[in-house]
Amino acid sequence: MRALAALSRFVGNTFAYWVLLFAVLAFLFPSWFIGLKSYIVPLLGLVMFGMGLTLKLDDFSEVVRHPWRVALGVVAHFVIMPGVAWLLCQLFHLPPEIAVGVILVGCCPSGTSSNVMTWLAKGDLALSVAIAAVTTLLAPLLTPALIWLLASAWLPVSFMEMFWSILQLVMLPIVLGVIAQRLLGAKVSFAVDVLPLVSVVSIVMIVCAVVAASQAKIAESGLLIMAVVILHNSFGFLLGYFTGKLFKLPLAQRKSLSLEVGMQNSGLGAALAAAHFSPLAAVPSALFSVWHNISGALLSTYFRKMTPDAVVAEEKPVVG
Repeated sequence: MRALAALSRFVGNTFAYWVLLFAVLAFLFPSWFIGLKSYIVPLLGLVMFGMGLTLKLDDFSEVVRHPWRVALGVVAHFVIMPGVAWLLCQLFHLPPEIAVGVILVGCCPSGTSSNVMTWLAKGDLALSVAIAAVTTLLAPLLTPALIWLLASAWLPVSFMEMFWSILQLVMLPIVLGVIAQRLLGAKVSFAVDVLPLVSVVSIVMIVCAVVAASQAKIAESGLLIMAVVILHNSFGFLLGYFTGKLFKLPLAQRKSLSLEVGMQNSGLGAALAAAHFSPLAAVPSALFSVWHNISGALLSTYFRKMTPDAVVAEEKPVVG
């Protein structure tokens, strides 16, 4: 049991490498992974169920203690990422299916790995968890509404169909996970220990399915999509950080805001795109999943070395 928990921690800490490795394999050998396409929805449900197992009332205590900080993070997330996605689609004149895919990933809630990156960055973990939880709970309403508002110019978007999909993909598994945790208590502790392994395997399989199904299209326009994904993620990190700076948040909270805004639940984006549009529309989410784990790890390493404002102030020499 301990060995499995240790393996789970190792796989969780090296998430980005596994996603990158298997994305390349799926591109080179699509026939190996094409059969996974029909498992995208249940795999995402498994990840969300695991999230439900780990959610506690304490995770929402930050909402009570500092509601305006959480609200700022949630608003920044649902304004910056969809807005940047729409602007990039206009700037690059993206084809309809790719444009919808970029906007779709931009309208998703915070990514499941953003909390880990915040912890590594020495950010405010409680704030990070609260923002991720609230954006996820608001996703059934805000994600389809924003996609309908921003993406309808490219392809038809059904608000109600997406609303029901997100309820089934996100809310139902999370609620079941919370109920299981409340009913079983300590009996689910081992399941929580191996959740990183389950989550990584599930997300890797989702990415492999999307890449394998769209291998030809990725070969044709993959560099363009990758450039848009990198810009989208980078602007999310940057604007998230400076939103915190604009509202005079301490450094730890600015780190949290940056990572929560810039990292998306790309597994949800891939599942929604595959279910409602096409495999090509799911490619931005798949590439985002690869990239934001790499960029998030790099940014958290940089953030970890940053000196808190109070320490800098104390170290400044007094003149006079």
